Amino acid sequence: MSTISTTGQFPPGFLWGTATAAYQIEGAAAEGGRGPSIWDTLCRVPGAVQGGDTGDVACDHYHRWAEDVDHLDRLGVSAYRLSISWSRVQPGGRGPLNREGVEFYRNLLDALRERGITPYVTLYHWDLPQELEDAGGWAVRETAEAFADYARAMARELGDRVALWTTLNEPWCSAYLGYASGVHAPGRTEPAAALAAVHHLNLAHGLAVRAIREEIPGAACSITLNLHVFRAASGSAADADAVRQVDGLANRVFLGPLLEGAYPADVQADTAGVSDWSFVLDGDLELVRQPLDVLGVNYYSSTRVRRFVGDGEPVRADGHKTTAVSPWVAADDVEFLPQPGPRTAMGWNVEPAGLTELLLGLHETYPDQALAVTENGAAFDDEVVEDPALGIDRVHDVARVAYLRDHVAAVAAAIDAGADVRGYFAWSLMDNFEWAYGFSKRFGLLRVDYPTGERTWKDSAYWYARLARSGRLPAVFEAGPTD
Repeated sequence: MSTISTTGQFPPGFLWGTATAAYQIEGAAAEGGRGPSIWDTLCRVPGAVQGGDTGDVACDHYHRWAEDVDHLDRLGVSAYRLSISWSRVQPGGRGPLNREGVEFYRNLLDALRERGITPYVTLYHWDLPQELEDAGGWAVRETAEAFADYARAMARELGDRVALWTTLNEPWCSAYLGYASGVHAPGRTEPAAALAAVHHLNLAHGLAVRAIREEIPGAACSITLNLHVFRAASGSAADADAVRQVDGLANRVFLGPLLEGAYPADVQADTAGVSDWSFVLDGDLELVRQPLDVLGVNYYSSTRVRRFVGDGEPVRADGHKTTAVSPWVAADDVEFLPQPGPRTAMGWNVEPAGLTELLLGLHETYPDQALAVTENGAAFDDEVVEDPALGIDRVHDVARVAYLRDHVAAVAAAIDAGADVRGYFAWSLMDNFEWAYGFSKRFGLLRVDYPTGERTWKDSAYWYARLARSGRLPAVFEAGPTD
């Protein structure tokens, strides 16, 4: 991809941002009235998280948030995507709000707005209050209803400070990794519960959007999906059908109800041996389908599949940690094959063209739906070196710079072809707790030293600051301090 656009510029008002999630950066797990979440619980299960790491301290953002706002200001970003810890503002998931927790977010949002940084707030980035999980979690309808009450409370408390509300981040992960394969919290391996969680997450979104707009008429609302780009391993009909099947589980089971008001019939047929879908009640789909101001799209890599016809166990190189149970419910005869390189430290392939394809596919299917790339980035094994000329530590992360540059170019190519893309958010502002991988994977523009918490700008941060401030795509070599 040799050019970023025919004009050399992104659309007026295009947002350049970064993103984080509460449990991954905040720490202060037992401070300020915060209650336990499902990730606090899973981190105590031996072997569940690499190295026995927890988010108890993480990046200590709870105490260092003002410093982190300074970094955002220095980066020159126009927007910042953060999430609220449900258990920090409502420790049990229901009942009275924790005023200290609400005040933390109020102060953070005020500081962002004072710097001219637009707050995009995600209400749920995987950290369900443990009390709600004890009552059934996302597998039961009551959790969706509690989420709507929480969303209403946040709209009432913080609505004048938030530019856009994102209800859920990557419900695919919450449902399938949390309730089918168990590699994410709450660590359950119950395929039927995973399908129920899919629906109750969709329902939670619809109920929350309705509640927010009842509190704030005209409020801008969104959801973020990690939509998968699948490649068939061959041109065979069997492999094409494997793509159809997993595309239904990964993409259409969310896009269908959210944007069309219906679940795909083939997904229900494929999973009939696991669930009868009786958890979908009359009127639910009308509740789920709420107008979206923006559809958030998270993209990191593509996936290659084929129909398994051999002996033994199918290959499951789907980019996620594996357990005895697959996250791909009722798709045990689909193989997930290793992709050609290059790859990141996560083992994920680097394919910028997949992002263009994804954005254009969404545009063609839903031409009136505005889009934003709400996460895109790469983990690499960074090395800190001293720069004696400047007297500072440096991280020469050229592979990350190249990754970001090529994917931003991919976004521009989609815009050139007609896609209505409103913004790009690099994942992540800083290294953080990478869920089941603990602190072993680093995605940040800023390096975080554990356990001191010291932040160091990587070359990718300097590069991204040039992009954010100019709207011009810098060359890879333009990645270093100038002041």
